[in-house]
Amino acid sequence: MTDTRSGITPLRITKLETLVPHDIMPGLLMLRIHTDAHAVDGSPIIGHGETYYIPTAVAAVIHDFMAPRLLDADAGAIESHWRFLYERLIAFGGTGAELRALSAIDVALWDIAGQVAQQPIWRLLGGPVRESIPVYNSCGGPFYGRTNRKIPTASGWPGHGDPGQPGPLEDNWASMNTPADLAEELISLGYRGMKLWSFDAVYRRRGGQYLSPQDIDEGLAPFRAIRDRVGDKIELMLDGHGFFSLAAARRIEEAMREVKPLWLEDILRPDSIQAMTAFRQHSQTPISVSEMLVTIDQYRQVLEAQAADFIMIDPTWVGGITGTKRIAELAQVYNVPTLMHDCTGPFTLLSGMNIAAANSGVAMQETVRAHLATLYPLLIDRQLSVHNGTLALPAQPGLGAKWLPHLFETNHPGYRRT
Repeated sequence: MTDTRSGITPLRITKLETLVPHDIMPGLLMLRIHTDAHAVDGSPIIGHGETYYIPTAVAAVIHDFMAPRLLDADAGAIESHWRFLYERLIAFGGTGAELRALSAIDVALWDIAGQVAQQPIWRLLGGPVRESIPVYNSCGGPFYGRTNRKIPTASGWPGHGDPGQPGPLEDNWASMNTPADLAEELISLGYRGMKLWSFDAVYRRRGGQYLSPQDIDEGLAPFRAIRDRVGDKIELMLDGHGFFSLAAARRIEEAMREVKPLWLEDILRPDSIQAMTAFRQHSQTPISVSEMLVTIDQYRQVLEAQAADFIMIDPTWVGGITGTKRIAELAQVYNVPTLMHDCTGPFTLLSGMNIAAANSGVAMQETVRAHLATLYPLLIDRQLSVHNGTLALPAQPGLGAKWLPHLFETNHPGYRRT
């Protein structure tokens, strides 16, 4: 069918496939959007997307709620689909599974657009603005968010990751037990920063309302060891996973001034803009807010309240590439740099990379080197590697990678299609 207004024959969406790979990463929702078109080499044009947390609920939203809008529709009408679905999910408070579903769909539609244009997405967004993307290492291990169980299992709780064990790439364990050695290793590999979660154990033992001087010393010890060994040769960040009250967060911030972190991230629960604003006004340390926010308006409120020194965005939670682009550009208006989050999946990372390649306000992209080396190769057809503290701009059309096709087995218990 040809669009008589433009003379362009649109690509039609023919099938939606989702998979929850509980035997690899049980929190991940994998999406493929099929079209009736083919690339110049004859291969079918399929869009790839993802999101993370409660993936079975997200799959239900896609197949039971969003599929009637998408099937047989124009795959290139990205903004139209985004607006239609967003306006309907937001009407009943659908900022959980519904917004994550929209995120996965939007990422896949942008992937299709790039394949049709035979260009990386960042070129469609106006890039490049840089030659490579600066990254830091979040100190998770090979089984942070991952499983090796063959039966369906729950994906765990946000911020409660695998503590790790001694061994290669076990950065979570090393960050608490041999932090200075880990810092030296990362510096030798060219990493520009490392993010630790050293107060998580304190929270799980005592809760987030009151921290004693001994608790503070425990959480601060890895940072002190790193500074004593390597000085300021690497940037340090603290992720609090939203565990702490305002009183406890203030005590953490006062202690962390000693080690001069680049930022403190999610020390507070993200349920009060007023508390975030009060925290930043008190703080002498830069504050990052927050991968835990999901709507564009939440970020607008943070920026207007001057509650953040950095804005952290997860592309597959905020409405995909479309939502991320809007938030990042809004942050630039306030002269606040943006950070791209990824502890969750390869297309979250690739979405952030494509945004970073086209938005000069992005300061850094998060990576988990253990995921790059051991997990993502089980899921996608491209190896993503850090060199001299940077990632190369995606070179392939679209996002820059594809799901490994054999994962979408119709007899897999986590598979659905419409």
